[in-house]
Amino acid sequence: HLKSDPYAFWSEERPQTASVVWGLGGFQWSDKKWMTKRRRRSVVNQAMNIYELHLGSWMHLDKEKEMTYENLVAEIVDYVVSMGFSHIELLPIGEHPFDGSWGYQQTGYYSVTSRFGTPEGFKYFVNACHKQGIGVILDWVPCHFCRDQNGLRAFDGAPLFESTYTNLADNDQWGTTNFDYSKSEVRSFLISNAHYWFDQFHIDGLRVDAVAFMLYLDYGKEHLSLVNEEGTNVNHHAVSFLRELNQSIFKKWPGALMIAEESTDWPLVTAPVHDGGLGFNYKWNMGWMNDMLTYMEKDPIHRKHHLNLLTFSLTYAFSENFILPLSHDEVVHGKKSLLNKMPGDYWQKFANLRLLLAYMVAHPGKKLIFMGGEIGQFIEWDYQRELDWFLLDYEKHEQIQSFTRRLNDLYGKETAFTALDHTYDGFEWIDFNHPDKTVISFMRKGHDSKEDVIVVANFTPTVYETYRIGVKEEGIYEEILNSDAGEFGGSGVTNAGPIQSESKPWHMRNHSVEIRIPPLGVVFLKRTIKRDKGEKQCEN
Repeated sequence: HLKSDPYAFWSEERPQTASVVWGLGGFQWSDKKWMTKRRRRSVVNQAMNIYELHLGSWMHLDKEKEMTYENLVAEIVDYVVSMGFSHIELLPIGEHPFDGSWGYQQTGYYSVTSRFGTPEGFKYFVNACHKQGIGVILDWVPCHFCRDQNGLRAFDGAPLFESTYTNLADNDQWGTTNFDYSKSEVRSFLISNAHYWFDQFHIDGLRVDAVAFMLYLDYGKEHLSLVNEEGTNVNHHAVSFLRELNQSIFKKWPGALMIAEESTDWPLVTAPVHDGGLGFNYKWNMGWMNDMLTYMEKDPIHRKHHLNLLTFSLTYAFSENFILPLSHDEVVHGKKSLLNKMPGDYWQKFANLRLLLAYMVAHPGKKLIFMGGEIGQFIEWDYQRELDWFLLDYEKHEQIQSFTRRLNDLYGKETAFTALDHTYDGFEWIDFNHPDKTVISFMRKGHDSKEDVIVVANFTPTVYETYRIGVKEEGIYEEILNSDAGEFGGSGVTNAGPIQSESKPWHMRNHSVEIRIPPLGVVFLKRTIKRDKGEKQCEN
């Protein structure tokens, strides 16, 4: 068979498969300010609000305007900046033959897909993002590769990139072939590829796909019993590879993001290698995502019986550095869009979505949402068509977009959500034991009490006109966000003006406030700070 060059920098556009000889020099970068700042940045205690998108289906440009990296950036970057996101995460853009794989089954690991132009075009895209203060994360797939005859499978007529053992090599769940990490040449190929994206394209991070498939010999192979020489199912070669990968990236690229999509309870994924960890600096919190969506899909009348789905994540929220993902995987294959997962009538669906998004922002962990969620896309994501941007002509969809924008702005400004995001010092329960009311409250804490934000969430359609919340400090409190505000499409059950605390002990606190609790809504409160002249202003 004729094979594509595994190290080719560019390729013919599908369905053609030839590699194209292409030089990578000559592009004039102008993102020095961003790159310098990135090297000095501590990613743990800063806001990270990721907009995940698929370049081929975010927006289809006018017929006169070809879908190129250069043309797409003009639309995407302005939108992402206006919405207040800090990063974009692109589904894989290494060359791949089948659009329906979304880039997760590749033939060209070093080849930027020619669907949208040249390598220089993608450099232009990243450079433009950096100049507007937006980081770029790539989905990266070192787990498996597609079986197309021009690709890596049986590259020299025999297993080369894969194991000689069929049970280890075959990934039947996806119809692909797994890499063999016991081979130094394979490890070099993949680690060099990771460096290639940082070096040649200035990307800011890699989200490593399907880490669980790498760590366990039998993951996704329930019908087989695969064990190592110790009698366990751990793939020690993959563990070693991941540690080597992360150590080499952080040594060469300070400030880089290495994110694991790992769906099991493997310990210390984000711990340093010298402490026995895998060495990533973030992990997708799949447990929180599964529990939260399961909970939100329940009819509110039944939610009081399942409060553990809300509270359980806080028992392990600081065991790793987590990202809370509402990703593409949750809005395909019959799972329904975020909006359409929500129970209730038309109004309640939007109220529940605002509740979900606000609760995600308030919960410890960095944030990720897939494109379309922010505008209330009704249908599932379809890689063959653009998002339903026409929905913004309808008030409720424009309002959910406005609410997302406001949430992102608040998340970026309020240090209570970021300063101690990685430790129990940044979180404190107020009350989570009222299943009859299905209202929970907690505090997100900064370095100083003046930064603290109180979060009250009501997961039922019941309105509480007088609801008491215990607070630690006396003073005047103000509502800095209410998901039920009329401007966001809510019913207007808000708390206008200052709220004076009272010396009424409540839930082990010496003071308390009485507020209105909106239906299917979230309220953020903050204590007013007194100035020297007796003035009071909300620290917002």
